[in-house]
Amino acid sequence: MFNLKDYLDRTREWVEAEMDRRLPRADEWPEGLHAAMRYSLLGGGKRLRPILCAAAAEAVGGQREDATLPAVALECLHTYTLIHDDLPAMDNDDLRRGRPTSHKVFGEANAILAGDCLLTVAFELLAQSARPGPLALELARAAGSRGVAGGQYEDIASERAAPDAERVRRIHLHKTARLIEASCRLGAIAAGGDDFVEQLGRYGRSAGLAFQIVDDILNATSTPEQLGKAAGSDARRGKLTWVVVHGLDRAQRDAWALVDEAVAELHGLPGPVEPLAAIARYIVERHH
Repeated sequence: MFNLKDYLDRTREWVEAEMDRRLPRADEWPEGLHAAMRYSLLGGGKRLRPILCAAAAEAVGGQREDATLPAVALECLHTYTLIHDDLPAMDNDDLRRGRPTSHKVFGEANAILAGDCLLTVAFELLAQSARPGPLALELARAAGSRGVAGGQYEDIASERAAPDAERVRRIHLHKTARLIEASCRLGAIAAGGDDFVEQLGRYGRSAGLAFQIVDDILNATSTPEQLGKAAGSDARRGKLTWVVVHGLDRAQRDAWALVDEAVAELHGLPGPVEPLAAIARYIVERHH
C-alpha cells in the first residue's frame, strides 16, 4: 500500500541534499550573499514543486534522478519569488516558514540580491542538464510576465478591488498554478516523456489552482502558529481571494472538484501514478 508520508519524506530529503550540494557554500565569497541565499532556500518548506517534478518523471516511466536538476531549479526559482513577495514593497511579511523573512535578517537590499541570485542559479542548473533548451524554455515561460510575475503583478493591482471571479481565477492560475503545472511538465520533459507533457500539465494546473484556493482558506481560518506565517493577512490587505469572491463553503467544494479533475488526468500514464494522486489529495487535506 502506498504511503504518502514516507514518499514525501524520502523525496524531500533527496532534494534538500541536492540543493545543499549544488548551492554555493556560505564560506565562499561573497559570504554574506551566499548565507542569505542558503538561509531562504534551505529553511524548510514542503518542497512540493520539486517533489511533483520527481513524481512526474516517475509517472512517465523515468527515475527521480532524471529530474534532479529541474527539481532543484524549481525550488530555487520558487524561493526567489517568496523572498521578493515578502519584501515591504510587496506583501511586507515578517515571517516565512516560521522564521523571520530574508529582508528582516539580511536587509532589503541583500534580500533582493539573494532572490536575484537564486533565479539565476535556477537557469544555471538547467543549462547543465541533458535537455537544457526545452527545460529552460518551460521554466522561463512559467516564471515571467505571462506566468508567476504577471500573477503577482495582478495580485497587487487587485488589492481592495471589487470581487471578480474571473480576475481571481486569472491571478491564481498565474501566480501559483503555473509553476506547479511547470513542475509536472519539467519532470516529464527531463525523463523523456514528451508524449505526456500536456497531460501532466493539465494535472498540475488543476492541482495548482486547488493549492492556492486552499491557501486562501487557510489564511482566513488558521493561526500564525499553524501556518508558520501571518494569518488573516489577506483580509487586512484587501486581497482578492477565492474565499472573498465565492465564500468559504464554495471554496472548499471547488478545491475538491479540482483535485478530482487532476487525478482523472493520470489515467494511461506508463509509470506509477499513486504519488501524484496522493499529493493532489494532500493539497486539499493539509493544514499549513
